Amino acid sequence: MAMSADRDERLRRYWDKHAESYDKQMGFSDRHFFGDSRSWVCSKASGEVLEVAVGTGLNLPHFPAGVHVTGVDWSPAMLDLARARAGHLGRDVDLREGDAQALPFDDASFDTVVCTLSLCTIPNHGKAIAEMARVLRPGGRLLLLDHIGSRWWPVWAVLRLVELFTARNGEYMTRRPLPMLAAAGLTVTESQQLKLGTVERVAAVRTA
Repeated sequence: MAMSADRDERLRRYWDKHAESYDKQMGFSDRHFFGDSRSWVCSKASGEVLEVAVGTGLNLPHFPAGVHVTGVDWSPAMLDLARARAGHLGRDVDLREGDAQALPFDDASFDTVVCTLSLCTIPNHGKAIAEMARVLRPGGRLLLLDHIGSRWWPVWAVLRLVELFTARNGEYMTRRPLPMLAAAGLTVTESQQLKLGTVERVAAVRTA
């Protein structure tokens, strides 16, 4: 337990340190790899929305006007930037510090849960998926976007090699979260893989 707490604190410091440069880094990735994936995910949100690992709030411009967004992140520096972005956009967003692996919300609290480009960095991504399912209302929707391990083995091998270095800072390149959804009581309604199977966007509903 102490080792896990030390790891989480180290990763929190890492993201705090890189908060100011995060938007610039993600701008390149959004243009060249993820394309319209943020808008694809966020446009499907409705009602009370929870964004897990909201980061600097890059998704906020893409949510429909009628939804109410709550965002959690474990980096205070990231949340400060998200608050500034929400203010600039004129959006009333509830932003708070929290751990995706132990969400600070009651069961069945949200109509939609969104998580983009973060399951690759959450230490126990299976636990995070279970938590997202827990806070969804029956019939609620989970919306995911992430880079994943391609099923084309030459691409997977390259990603695995990169992962040997990125995993030191908590970023995994070969995870495949989709198979975990059924165990969490979620039924996939839409799934798309892009960029040689390295980018995946998913819509699922809570059925159990």
